[in-house]
Amino acid sequence: MTPRGQRYGQILQSRFRPHPLLPGAHLQTIATLLRPAPKLVLRRERLELTDGDFVDLGWSGDHNASGPLAVLVHGLAGGFESKYLLGTACQLIAKGWRTVILQLRGAGPEPNRLHRCYNQGDTEDLRYFWHLLRQREPKAFIASLGWSLGGNVTLKALAEEGQLAPINIAAAASVPFIIRPCAERLRTGFSCVYQKRLLDAVKIALRRKHSQVPLSPLVNLSAALAAQDFIEYDEACTAPLAGYRSAEDYYANASCGQFLKDIQRSTLVVHALDDPFMTADIVPNVEALSPHVTLELAHNGGHVGFVSAGTLGRPYCWLGRRLAEFLPAGFERQAATQPRTWDVKGWTEAASIVCGPIARIPAHLRPRWA
Repeated sequence: MTPRGQRYGQILQSRFRPHPLLPGAHLQTIATLLRPAPKLVLRRERLELTDGDFVDLGWSGDHNASGPLAVLVHGLAGGFESKYLLGTACQLIAKGWRTVILQLRGAGPEPNRLHRCYNQGDTEDLRYFWHLLRQREPKAFIASLGWSLGGNVTLKALAEEGQLAPINIAAAASVPFIIRPCAERLRTGFSCVYQKRLLDAVKIALRRKHSQVPLSPLVNLSAALAAQDFIEYDEACTAPLAGYRSAEDYYANASCGQFLKDIQRSTLVVHALDDPFMTADIVPNVEALSPHVTLELAHNGGHVGFVSAGTLGRPYCWLGRRLAEFLPAGFERQAATQPRTWDVKGWTEAASIVCGPIARIPAHLRPRWA
């Protein structure tokens, strides 16, 4: 249902305050990379896809058997070990949720079977998984969260599903709303350090995969492995594998910013204006947002950073806490608006309460409606 009286979404100023010892974008970004890995036991499941490939799932919170469910989608070079996923999952599980990490096609240590691999614009596997979950659990409250590339995929998938989206609520963080300026930003200054780290990771995955899976004739392997930036890599590998004419075509069509107006589920997007993977001018204005979308902007926070100060100045991940507040609040709102349903036991108990005293009245004194 469209929020009454709203034509567009809203942009809010975030309450986030960076830790006083981590004031800059780079310190925020690096701090979250160096944080201890949250401890979370995953139950692994391999999901076979209709085209013969697979994705892997990591389930947690099984003891919350009847609780709501959150689908978590990682960023580039991420997966089951991504600390931001594990931390947010721990927060949600403590609130009675179940979580499942979707490790995107080709993202795990085991190469996927087909040439195709995950990218910024490929929403097919996430949408398939959403619908599969809805078939498995028709009455479940299902949320979806994505970070960075996973945020772009999540928001684009939501827009493509529109009113038919089989999930109830969504959130995303540090999203590359327009990809081309992000690729340019990663070529400059200290941001080159992040680019090298990510490029090295995807090149390792490319080598590992094509030691076992035949190389697609569409890929220029030597150019991809020699690429000095993502524009070169995407031109040689990502774009042709995904069916785009060029890196420019890929960036233009995969960017989620142009689709935000089509989202039909309550969605929170948390973003830092100082994100070192991006430029501030890619942030959408309010007219680009569906009435269901809230964009929460922080002046600081870095890329998937948002490290704040807790008790005695102890650092903590504010972002995970914020997301783990938003989803349960949405769940509670929906529960409050749904009419109460009664099972057989409930009706029996109600009948005994109402009719019990009547049954003890002598028949000739009972009111006629009894």
